[in-house]
Formats: sequence, C-alpha cells, structure tokens
Amino acid sequence: MEDEARLARQLADAAATAGYAVDCEEDGEAADLLVHSETYDAIVLDLGLPKIDGLTLLRRWRGARIATPVLTPTARGTWHEKVQGIDSGANDHVGKPFQMEEVLARLHALIRRSSRHAQSELRCGTLTLDTRTARVALDGVPVKLTAHELCVLSCLMHHAGRVVTRAELTEHIYAQDFDRDSNTVEIFIARLRRRLGAEWIETVRGAGYRMSNA
Repeated sequence: MEDEARLARQLADAAATAGYAVDCEEDGEAADLLVHSETYDAIVLDLGLPKIDGLTLLRRWRGARIATPVLTPTARGTWHEKVQGIDSGANDHVGKPFQMEEVLARLHALIRRSSRHAQSELRCGTLTLDTRTARVALDGVPVKLTAHELCVLSCLMHHAGRVVTRAELTEHIYAQDFDRDSNTVEIFIARLRRRLGAEWIETVRGAGYRMSNA
C-alpha cells in the first residue's frame, strides 16, 4: 500500500508540474464524493482502491451519466483487468509500472478528445497552444507563460467562442483543497492580456470571459 501511495504522490506532483490542478484520494469513498461534487477534466483511477473498488466506481459514475474521461492503471499482462475496465466505462488504460510522461500524454489525449479537439495543437487565429509541450506562440513568436496562466489560456482556448465563467476557470486552475479566490482569475486574465493583447479575451459582464476565434 505504501508503494501505491508513493506512486500516487509522484503522479500528482508530475501532473501539477505540467500545469494541472490535482486532487488525490486514497480510497473509493472519498474519490466518489469528490467526483460527485467537483468538475474534472480527467480522472486517473486505480481499480484496487479500498472501501469502494475502481470498477464499482466506474459503473456508478457512468450510471449517473458522469462522462469525465477515466484512465486506469493496470498491471502489465493482466488483460482481463483492461477488459473489465473498458466494459465498466474506462476510456483508456496504462500498464504498471509506467513512465509519468506516458500517463501525462494519455491524459492530454483524453482531454483533447473529450473537448472535441482531435489535434494536440489548439489554435485561435494566429494564437497557438501545443498541449503536449505547453508551448504558446502568437504570430509564430513564442510566448512564455506561468503554469496558472497556461491553465487559464488552455481552458479558454478549449472553449473558444463561448463564455467561460469565473467559477469554471477557478475550478480548472485550483486543486480542491486550495483556498479558491475568484479574484485571482482576474489577475491571470490581466496578465494574459498584457502578453497576448487585450483583444484576445473578452469580458462578458456578469458572466465570465470569452476567447476570440479570430
């Protein structure tokens, strides 16, 4: 169990370094509570969780029409676990032991597909964001962003053309146990406007922000 807990911490750290806000739970009951109370872009779900196992959670979530993409780590060679996971609603699996880079790449792919972006590159006019490398360019010129700025931009570009609320952005960039202050979203928006130009992000009064498609 200690090895599994250490691996979970390492994966959470790697995902946070890649710019994700991460919640981590060690048992199925706590994980189930989070999934029913929070909104996630993707879930990494171990099938051998205590209290409520991963397969039961998957069936429960899919039965409740929770469509969040789920990636399940499985022991190499245990094909029956992979089949059970897929039958229960998993979107992808990765064999243990795994490289963190592989897990992150699979998470990127799941999030792209769920957002209906088949390519790894998001594009709004002359603004591009490569979700694999976290590189941003405007008119072909690289733009350096912090991890939180990148999270905000990625969320806006995934939903370009529609209004993204402050609450959605806050959920996207902060882990569940952080003190979520929506005012900081405005700071990140202001920084992005300084780096990219104010015309890229429109403020929709009383609603949120909208990324320009132009």
